[in-house]
Amino acid sequence: MTPPQNSKDALINLSPNEGDLLSEEKNVRRIAEMLGLPFVDLKELNIETETLSSIPSELFSRYLFIPVSDDGEKVTIVTADPTNVKMLDDLETYLKKPLNVLVGLKSQIQDVLKKTEADQRVLEEVSEDLKLQIVREDSEEGEEVVSLEKLSSDTSPIVKLVDFTVYNALQKRASDIHVETGDIDVQIKYRVDGVLYPALEPIDKRFHSTIISRIKVMAELDIAEKRIPQDGRFKLKIRGKTVDFRVSIIPTINGEDCVIRILDKESTSEEFKSLNLNVLGFEQEVMKKLRKHASEPYGMLLVTGPTGSGKTTTLYAILSEIQSPDFKMITIEDPVEYQLRGVTQIPVNEKKGLTFARGLRSILRHDPDKIMVGEIRDEETANIAIQSALTGHLVFTTVHANNVVDVLGRFLNMNVEPYNFVSALNCVMAQRLVRKICPACKTPTTYSEDVLKESNIDPTLIKGKELYEGKGCVECNGTGYRGRMAIAEVLELSDKIRELIIAKRPGSEIKKAAREEGMVSLRQCAVRTFLSGATTLKEINKVTFTDEMMK
Repeated sequence: MTPPQNSKDALINLSPNEGDLLSEEKNVRRIAEMLGLPFVDLKELNIETETLSSIPSELFSRYLFIPVSDDGEKVTIVTADPTNVKMLDDLETYLKKPLNVLVGLKSQIQDVLKKTEADQRVLEEVSEDLKLQIVREDSEEGEEVVSLEKLSSDTSPIVKLVDFTVYNALQKRASDIHVETGDIDVQIKYRVDGVLYPALEPIDKRFHSTIISRIKVMAELDIAEKRIPQDGRFKLKIRGKTVDFRVSIIPTINGEDCVIRILDKESTSEEFKSLNLNVLGFEQEVMKKLRKHASEPYGMLLVTGPTGSGKTTTLYAILSEIQSPDFKMITIEDPVEYQLRGVTQIPVNEKKGLTFARGLRSILRHDPDKIMVGEIRDEETANIAIQSALTGHLVFTTVHANNVVDVLGRFLNMNVEPYNFVSALNCVMAQRLVRKICPACKTPTTYSEDVLKESNIDPTLIKGKELYEGKGCVECNGTGYRGRMAIAEVLELSDKIRELIIAKRPGSEIKKAAREEGMVSLRQCAVRTFLSGATTLKEINKVTFTDEMMK
């Protein structure tokens, strides 16, 4: 592929002043028009991930282009510089196929590369330019910023590897980084939208101890101790943004494994800049009930679910909605994940003796109107929280349980007085997170009757419904999913429900009474979400039990 002979003369005739005045898009469009090539908007273009992964990363970094598709005869590419004849000749020589050249914006090409494995490989080559700084807390001199170079006299490849892994995890929206040790290799994985993905190719086992030692140095842990679990934390300042990381290291038969949890307080997600219940994806009826109980003068609003189900985020969303200068709001958390302006937030520090129970006692002396307790883990915290709710405070808290009925048994097993508990409790909400279908590659799909019956869903429910799945694209890293939304069941404490709890009736009886009063179960909510086309059948079956027949 060679551009017309007069293309360079045409470009030279553009005066510097004129070129400076043109926007990037106008300039690129003009070049495309001169060369007789189509201009494309990459945001509207479907890019095949197989084509991306088949081309070496050095070509991306050298020429800055995007391969769009390969039909077997021609390879279609998008470039911001179609006048680079050497690039086009080199690509044709390497690919052994003629090129179909499209013209796009350089900024859009860079954005696409950031979302691809190709960019990951490119970033590895330029990782020395990533400015990572460890932020230390120094009691005498305040906050001290230490560059990573100060911790190591030489630029070790392992230092670069760990730095890049952390940086790229933030780019990929990962919540955790897993370093897993096997018999012959070490695997680094990211957890994105609740699912683990390989971050890099497996690394030779001989580098394992060096990688773990590097992470231990960052978290100020004992690098000589390899026989017991260790927990630590560190902060990184990455391009002006401070991010918290929690480190947990455990010994295994193959060596030490490590998990780094990423707590990005200054979240890059645009949606969460104004955190509220609407952005979490709850059904309207659920939000209505939550807002009703969040405006009560006193009592307890309890959110339950497994680790990583979004409980704390839901409480933050509620607090941000009810926040007012008229109220004093205090939280005690482990750790403080989001910073809310106008709210007093206290981090738990068990090493120094600041537990949930001790912190909660002190909070009550500060005359708060609303209190958030990050998690109830023991009998003492449970009793103090209940007493707080009974004495005129509105308490928001979380506890680990599978559903709204199991929560009741969990509290009663903590030796909590049943009458006090049901008197304090306003409502219980159990929630899960389901992945949303990627909007960029969302395509219609169908399900057979047998598949639906295996999931206990009446096939007549899907008549006239448009159901979808994600094919996988650059935007979602080939998974077909991007982002998550919440599903929930809410149990409101009516007089009948309270009487059943005090009488210590079986959970099945309480659940039956709640459904008679209109409670929508988690499974029902999940199926509604599936039928609305927001997620897939596979996803709802992964997070909810299929033992309940949906008709």
